[in-house]
Amino acid sequence: MKLTGNTALVSGGASGLGAATARKFAAEGAKVVVLDYNLDAAKAVADEIGGFAVQADVGSADAVEAAVNAATDWLGGPARVAVNCAGIGLAARIVGRENRLSIDMFERTIRVNLMGTYNVMSFATRAMMDLEPEEDGQRGVVINTASVAYQDGQIGQSAYSASKGAIAAMCLPAAREFARSGIRVMAIAPGLFETPMMEGLPEETTAAITANIPFPHRLGMPAEYAQLATHIVENAYLNGSTIRLDAAVRLPQR
Repeated sequence: MKLTGNTALVSGGASGLGAATARKFAAEGAKVVVLDYNLDAAKAVADEIGGFAVQADVGSADAVEAAVNAATDWLGGPARVAVNCAGIGLAARIVGRENRLSIDMFERTIRVNLMGTYNVMSFATRAMMDLEPEEDGQRGVVINTASVAYQDGQIGQSAYSASKGAIAAMCLPAAREFARSGIRVMAIAPGLFETPMMEGLPEETTAAITANIPFPHRLGMPAEYAQLATHIVENAYLNGSTIRLDAAVRLPQR
């Protein structure tokens, strides 16, 4: 499937991996809708790329349905490509200091990361099913964002790892379900990237994190995630798999 002349919806598209993907898709000739909780930031990216911004809390099915409907209206039909980059990276021990539990944080992380991904995928694919298939039978592509933490999560990442592990786990059954409709489902599991989640860390912390990355010996660039997302769209034989994009890093326990 070519991006040129096609349509795409990117959740979390106002910053980080999502913004880089929205920019890359637009540069490749796609008409792009930027979905984000922060409408002003989404509008800034959309204005830059000639796209359209919609606001939604991805954890709310009603909000996502309304956003996908608005995107469909602006695009003149369902988006053929949906990329899920919306997410949060909260961290806390299961049982912390003074025996404090982190159940509320776990629920919030699951709601935004996992339910948010599931909501966008659900409404986007339902709309894609109404599209006429392309010559090779494809109707659409969904790319979800997991994390290397789904395989080697650190202490304090139980909630985050659980949410990202579920995203990776549902990739194959989702791809099998949508195969009859000509819709592919893939997931990318990024390693340590230059994103807003990393930018708030102290310089010495970032240096210590980077020291653990084998090669290239640096943080990943959002443009590299966008490059892989573009390849997934264009390579019809990629389906039902989670790809680690991590420079061979394996996260230590802390």
